[in-house]
Amino acid sequence: MNSPSQSRLAVVTGAGSGIGRAIALAFAARGHRVVAADLDEAAAAATAGQQPDLITALPVDVADPARVEALRDRTHREAGVPGIVVNAAGWDRTDQFLNATPEFAAKVVAINYLGPVHVCSAFLPGMIEAGSGGRVVNVASDAGRVGSAGESIYAGAKGGVIALTKSLAREMARHQITVNCVCPGPTDTPLFHAQPEKLKEALVKAIPFRRLARPGEVAAPVLFFASDAASFITGQVISVSGGLTMAG
Repeated sequence: MNSPSQSRLAVVTGAGSGIGRAIALAFAARGHRVVAADLDEAAAAATAGQQPDLITALPVDVADPARVEALRDRTHREAGVPGIVVNAAGWDRTDQFLNATPEFAAKVVAINYLGPVHVCSAFLPGMIEAGSGGRVVNVASDAGRVGSAGESIYAGAKGGVIALTKSLAREMARHQITVNCVCPGPTDTPLFHAQPEKLKEALVKAIPFRRLARPGEVAAPVLFFASDAASFITGQVISVSGGLTMAG
């Protein structure tokens, strides 16, 4: 595995569990400093506790721009300007579209789409001013590429993240900042295991490998996009789903 670009500081949201934790630990395992940010402060601290010399846990609610700005300010003050930002925070609950309340829809969009918007808005100006280029990696979902029954609003939000990735990639290229997207399929995380049992069984059966992705398998392409090997790759989307999604 290639090391992330220039051993830069990485900020990872959603780092308290699942894919976000795996990403934070993967960066740290390669000797890179990490800010592990999460709404659940205890979970973020548990992630940091696995690599305390390299990982700093900080609280954030990605749905709240003021709290994202507070994360940015503490990161700049305590660790420096990051060269890598990974948006891995997410939330969902499966249900039919017609059962969704406005409050539920607003929460899904606020976390899954506006969260990356807030984080990028907060951190990109400092990265641009630093003048050293950088990497943004957004964790979306294959639901955003091909749709998912019972996840219509979530799929729409993640589809928005994919479009955001491509648009930001065009704007940030002049600053030598790449923006790419990783789309997991069903993955062995607390979020997946909170879904109905029948749905979980059906999803596993639909995967050609007949198993869930491991969080570390999703972290691997994130580290690739953050590496020097991906310096000329931007606006790209890669699925990590064991062949469940084969998007052309």
